[in-house]
Amino acid sequence: MEAKEKTRIFVKKERFGLAGFSLRQKNKVQYLTIDSFSLTGLVAHAFTTRRGGVSKGDYATLNLSFRVGDEAGNVLINRMIICRTLGADLDRLVAAEQVHGDSVAVVTAAHRGRGAKEPKSALPATDALITRERGLMLSSYHADCVPVFLFDPVQRVVGLVHAGWKGSALQIAGRTVQKMQEIFGSRPEDCLAGIGPSIGPCCYEVDEPVRGLFESSFASWRDFFTPASPGRWRLDLWEANRRALLLAGLQEERVAVANLCTGCRRDLFFSHRASGGRTGRMAALIMLL
Repeated sequence: MEAKEKTRIFVKKERFGLAGFSLRQKNKVQYLTIDSFSLTGLVAHAFTTRRGGVSKGDYATLNLSFRVGDEAGNVLINRMIICRTLGADLDRLVAAEQVHGDSVAVVTAAHRGRGAKEPKSALPATDALITRERGLMLSSYHADCVPVFLFDPVQRVVGLVHAGWKGSALQIAGRTVQKMQEIFGSRPEDCLAGIGPSIGPCCYEVDEPVRGLFESSFASWRDFFTPASPGRWRLDLWEANRRALLLAGLQEERVAVANLCTGCRRDLFFSHRASGGRTGRMAALIMLL
């Protein structure tokens, strides 16, 4: 492999406050990886930044979603770039139509390429994907919602979760772990997890009805809400999803949290809220080797 193609960790973690994640660069593409996942040598995975693609303007440069108004040709090139960066082919990628629900799809070889090159073939109405198939690249798309990566290195199962406030309130991360347990025999105590960049509690305020949904779902809801103003609360989606994983049986030391806010770091990430709605999407990607 030529030196220019090698992947490298290019910044100190302390600069970004990362806990259990590393920021990497391969050629011009910058992305995050989860240290515990990387150490196994069993998966290729990434949470992309906005750097390293060909899109222009509001979508500059590594927009990976067809659904935001960017030129489809640019999105296709960007998807080819990130797949090549991770050692995969675009035909192996699987994407879903994300609807902020709690549906979990079991991905098989028959789903290979669904939603990869255009959105029409994406798996319908699904916000979490799990698979035991080697060589399939699961994907989800984010610009403030929480990406949750799951990996069972014992049964060799991977999963991805797209968790906005609705999915977080529904404990979709925990439901996905339960689905891995039900379908593949995963033991939660064997699983590793990573909670990637999203809108942080520094930038995310919600109203009483939203708080009420979490109150009805989590006994510990007070731990991720902070009063902001009358009738308004700051919501920590990272902690809500971490708690959902712990309630599902994961061990605390096996859950990494990036602690990076997409709203604060618009130089590095797309943010739907911070941009007023016109922006690109990062991708969470994982594939069993």
